[in-house]
Amino acid sequence: MAGLINSEDIAAVKARSSIEDVVREHVTLRSAGPGSLKGLCPFHDEKSPSFNIRPAVGAWHCFGCGEGGDVISFIQKVDHLSFSEAVERLAQKLGMELRYENGDRPREEGLGRRSRLVEAHRVAEEYYTGLLLAPGGQARQARDFLRARDFNSEHVKQFGIGFAPRGGEDLVRHLRAKGFTDDELVTGGIAGRGARGLYDRFRGRLVWPIRDITGDTVGFGARRIFDDDRVEAKYLNTSETPIYKKSTVLYGLDLAKKKISQGRQAVVVEGYTDVMACHLAGVETAVATCGTAFGADHIKTLRRLMRDEAGLAPAKVIFTFDGDAAGQKAAMRAFADDEKWTSQSFVAVEKSGKDPCELRQAGGDPAVQALIEDAVPMFEFAVRTTIKRFDVATAEGRIQAVRAVAPIIASIRDQSLRPEYTREVSGMLGLDVEQVATEVSRAGKIKVDEDARSERSERNGTDRGERRDDAEPHVADGGGMPVPDRRDPVVHAERQLLQVLLQFPTVFKPGAIDLLTPDAFSAPAHRAVFDGIRIAHHSGDKGNARAWTSAVTEAAPSPVAGLVSELAVDTLPTRMDASTGLPTSRYVDELFDRVRTIALTRQIADSMSEMRRLDHAETPSPERTRELGIQLQTLQRELAAIKAGMG
Repeated sequence: MAGLINSEDIAAVKARSSIEDVVREHVTLRSAGPGSLKGLCPFHDEKSPSFNIRPAVGAWHCFGCGEGGDVISFIQKVDHLSFSEAVERLAQKLGMELRYENGDRPREEGLGRRSRLVEAHRVAEEYYTGLLLAPGGQARQARDFLRARDFNSEHVKQFGIGFAPRGGEDLVRHLRAKGFTDDELVTGGIAGRGARGLYDRFRGRLVWPIRDITGDTVGFGARRIFDDDRVEAKYLNTSETPIYKKSTVLYGLDLAKKKISQGRQAVVVEGYTDVMACHLAGVETAVATCGTAFGADHIKTLRRLMRDEAGLAPAKVIFTFDGDAAGQKAAMRAFADDEKWTSQSFVAVEKSGKDPCELRQAGGDPAVQALIEDAVPMFEFAVRTTIKRFDVATAEGRIQAVRAVAPIIASIRDQSLRPEYTREVSGMLGLDVEQVATEVSRAGKIKVDEDARSERSERNGTDRGERRDDAEPHVADGGGMPVPDRRDPVVHAERQLLQVLLQFPTVFKPGAIDLLTPDAFSAPAHRAVFDGIRIAHHSGDKGNARAWTSAVTEAAPSPVAGLVSELAVDTLPTRMDASTGLPTSRYVDELFDRVRTIALTRQIADSMSEMRRLDHAETPSPERTRELGIQLQTLQRELAAIKAGMG
């Protein structure tokens, strides 16, 4: 039976271990007065630092969560170790050999379980790297893969990359010979257990060691390089083990933590080779997740290192994403977590879609550095990504877009920044600042109301689903077109004009219908009806009411046939000329001019909106700006002529 650690050795480990050095591996500390240091607590999420240590007395305490203790208890809690394992780990770092009261432990039990698993990974890493660097052999294809990405043998050593042999049991035999048990290899995720016994987990793959924040290798990431690999997955990562939790580990953090702490900046990339490319290009704060999305635990880890605290100058985290749809989706997921940072986060996306590794190959180190330096605020990226979903060339699209981005602006924590971002978005959409500000204010009020309802529901222990989205317009049966909203004055005027065109087509002057286009009508169903009227106008018999209505019904899209018949029989909301039984010429002219005026005003607004958007465009277009200027002058002259006639 294994003995207890000698009490004198425990006291010596505690005395010789610097609590400041141990804590600094996990938390960035700053002075909190004479003999005291503080930082963000690693055991609970907080915005302001309440975790304190006093190196002189070797003690730590968090005034936020109430946890505290000495250097041994800190290691126990932060690494989830038993008391003995924590002492053994500290002793290992000190190079100190421990004594046990019942004599030395056998070799295979000389360390705690965590230490045994970490040691197995260290030996495996050493074995993999040796195979990759050995000349010739089956690792040639792995070396070719790295050379094609401008990585050499020095880089292999720097990052500990290796090659897992294809045999299936080579590493298992090697580790058994080093004294590790089958259970340790399976528990650590290095080997799997099959019908014929143990097999190497990552056989025939290029392998990256995944290290925890202290530099211990706790897992591996392995890339497929052979076409005949029976496992189709491009990457295989170590499964969850007692020493490896993928939601808390960041690849490259052991190399980047010092620079992250010094510069209070972190760069989050998407892959192992991207981390390598960034570090080699001088961006030494790069890290990546390991087979999982970037999440809350990763944020907590980086915040502690960057001292992402309220009241300090903002720290900076930069995400790099591929420019494709998947990359945009990942960026929007990151934006959803933006409120978990005290400072604002940023996004760096290379326009051609290259990741940092590809960028380094194409443009060298300066290209990677420029990518990071040109990062834009996460807010701006989220807004541009959201706006791209809408057709901002139309008034409807701009309204939909501003309603979609207003909650994003309203969610910005620093309220002093909202007016500037409101102006920026108004330029992107080509809308007046006041219009955008109104939508932002409305979105903020909705959020406050929803938060209040949510709090009430939580207090009552219920969730009644009180959130109410804006009602969507009713859709006409079978037509797929929204029913025109007759409460809208513009839509109501359009309806009356269509009624006159269908019921009394002869009252219009020759050529009048040609002055209108379908775009003059804001309601999609009205545009479809007018399309039928235009077509029938050139062939139908306007003198025969029944023939005329039939011609329009036949020419119009089938989904609005019912609307055509409705407009053809509905009573006009005006008095008829007693002598002719027709609408008065004044009523018809005013109705016609009003619809044309509204249409021209809308076209002018569209053109001015596009000019504003061009002013904020990433790529200016002087030619299009000139075209719009000429177009605006023409539209404004037409509008002025109509208004003069109306006067």
